[in-house]
Amino acid sequence: MELNNSIDVLKKKINYKNIDILHKKNKIITFLNPYSYLFFRKNTKLFQNFNLILIDGISLVILCKIITSKIIRYSFDMTSIAPIVFNYCISNKKSIYFIGSREKTINNFIGVIKDGFPDLEIIGFRNGYFENEFERENTIKQISQVNPDVIIVGMGTPYQEEFLIDLKKVGWQGTGYTCGGFIHQTAQGLIYYPYLINKFNLRWLYRIYKEPKLLKRYLFYYPLSFLLFLYDVLINVLKKNINLFIGHKCS
Repeated sequence: MELNNSIDVLKKKINYKNIDILHKKNKIITFLNPYSYLFFRKNTKLFQNFNLILIDGISLVILCKIITSKIIRYSFDMTSIAPIVFNYCISNKKSIYFIGSREKTINNFIGVIKDGFPDLEIIGFRNGYFENEFERENTIKQISQVNPDVIIVGMGTPYQEEFLIDLKKVGWQGTGYTCGGFIHQTAQGLIYYPYLINKFNLRWLYRIYKEPKLLKRYLFYYPLSFLLFLYDVLINVLKKNINLFIGHKCS
């Protein structure tokens, strides 16, 4: 059954009983934060292609507790899933490919990752920008031929999600993760967030400090996202109650 309501899709895709699929083949996994939720709620069909959606951002985690109690924050960075994935690849001799950010940034990032995880088999990497659609399609074909066990895509929403879906469509059967700004953050050093910032869930404040261009996102788009999330929950509940009422009247 195809779902088109953002809350119904979330309930299905953030089922953390399926968290064990993180390392399984032919699975693609993405992350939602309050900013990307604005795109997600209007493009649920795209996100239904993902096997798992993880919630990134403590504020959205709190809101999601309205629809499911069993939820915690996951993010593809060094405070969460990234080291788990890298160590799994090392332990199980899995190859990995990185794509995202600018050329200089991805080169710096690879150097940092090689220093931090010297036994990680990096089978390839490239920047996340394309001159045209032909270059993008050719890159997808090349990656499919290289056939990494794991790929990490950091292009921002929706480009990273679309890239993973298209890669899967050409027959690649590895495990794929979107990673947002992980590549450009880690290019500056393996540990982006100071210990106390991470402990007290102040990552958003630290990102504003490090990247002032994000101020508008946090001060305008995040509050908008919270309001729309609550609106979506309300509409979802109302529709279900109306359907129950109609079903009861017809029976």
